[in-house]
Amino acid sequence: MSAHNRRPSFSSSTSSSLAKRQASSASSSDNVGKVVAVPPHLAKKRAPLGNLTNLKSVSHTAAKSSVPPAMVPCATKAVKARKSSPARTRIGNLPAVTHTATLIDVKTTNSIVPSNVPAISRTDATAVSSSMDVSPTKSDGVSLSLDETMSTCDSFKSPDVEYMDNTDVPAVDSVERKTKTSLCISGHPPIKGSICNRDALAEMETDSDIIDVDTDFMDPQQCATIACDIYKHLRASEAKKRPSTDFMEKIQKDVNSNMRAILIDWLVEVAEEYRLVPDTLYLTVNYIDRYLSGNLMDRQRLQLLGVACMMIASKYEEICAPQVEEFCYITDNTYFKEEVLQMESSVLNYLKFEMTAPTPKCFLRRFVRAAQGSTDEVSSMQLECLSNFLAELSLLEYSMLCYAPSLVAASAIFLAKFILVPTKRPWNSTLQHYTHYQPSDLVECVKDLHRLCCNAHNSSLPAIREKYSQHKYKHVAKKYCPPTIPPEFFQTQTQ
Repeated sequence: MSAHNRRPSFSSSTSSSLAKRQASSASSSDNVGKVVAVPPHLAKKRAPLGNLTNLKSVSHTAAKSSVPPAMVPCATKAVKARKSSPARTRIGNLPAVTHTATLIDVKTTNSIVPSNVPAISRTDATAVSSSMDVSPTKSDGVSLSLDETMSTCDSFKSPDVEYMDNTDVPAVDSVERKTKTSLCISGHPPIKGSICNRDALAEMETDSDIIDVDTDFMDPQQCATIACDIYKHLRASEAKKRPSTDFMEKIQKDVNSNMRAILIDWLVEVAEEYRLVPDTLYLTVNYIDRYLSGNLMDRQRLQLLGVACMMIASKYEEICAPQVEEFCYITDNTYFKEEVLQMESSVLNYLKFEMTAPTPKCFLRRFVRAAQGSTDEVSSMQLECLSNFLAELSLLEYSMLCYAPSLVAASAIFLAKFILVPTKRPWNSTLQHYTHYQPSDLVECVKDLHRLCCNAHNSSLPAIREKYSQHKYKHVAKKYCPPTIPPEFFQTQTQ
């Protein structure tokens, strides 16, 4: 069935929403000067940050004007800018918070310090910033969001000097000194035991074989300056969001590992049908296993759990997530909409809304970049697709839950490099540096992945194999897998 037949409600809902927006814009002229509450479903998109922060032209125009401009504190300007922006969608029935701004008349355009505006004391500013330093890893039941605990005026710190002449050298030097003392980005002392500190750079300098993969500072998506800290956090948190490794034996009575594998194989087809990103599939399996680790499930509702978890993961990862009606459709209307929503609520509450979880896909992105340093473009694409194929094969196997996601990702890189070039050692100093695994740490996981890869052609669950047999994945599922791996490849090379 085509996508047009499966999603008839999309066009109608779009046209109705456009009609509502036109009606609301027509009635906006009658509400000038009034504060009108905008319903959540009619709320417009927030204005881009560039429109709110690019105020250079405004300041130059005001300086040339004959009428002295009215200057306001920094927090008041932020409030006024927000009032001029389109309405935002509100969460729940929280009342809107209004801020009254006091304008200060100024006769000069030199350095101005507002006299009747109370400045935030250093003690108060420290208390505000320190309360948001650490995010709790577990839900404590009393945690509040930023919108509930801080107003707009509290979240923006007003500077001591609002406007300053660049020729005022003492004032400029004073601000620079205060900025450097407050923003010690590069002056933090290295944390003991950190996997990303100055010792890593020293190791790169002493070992010329290690390739630096964090060199693209112009691409904001690479996060070159904080990539090490990101993956340090992922390594520390992967143990907290892992499911139990023996829930099939201790918790489940009516569900077994074969049923779990059939469910995941079907979810792979669903993800391909709706063109979901790979992270959605990995998170779906993580939610399923974590829920099954503490809740008894009968086989008639196992598919319901699968679609509910995929719907949650889609809302978390996708730009345009499939609607709940579509998840009912792909189950051949076996479950009603209310049942899917009820299961979604049950999963979210059991997981305490902790939806962020490190998966093998998170680590594969960085490990693949480290492995692609010495390969050409064609081999790099094959290496990436083959490692993704091996990592997804691990999702089907219940016994692979005993391995950490980072270990599965590193083992997939090891095996993919071996399949592409069987005569060359797969591991090198660059991979050891970025994965923090030696070849001897990967023996058991690599052997299990190798067994899954060799048996994939005879498996009764063909979704992943057929997926990676396509041209867009370089037909990596059809590549020949050597039957044995030389034991010396698992030995750590001495420098």
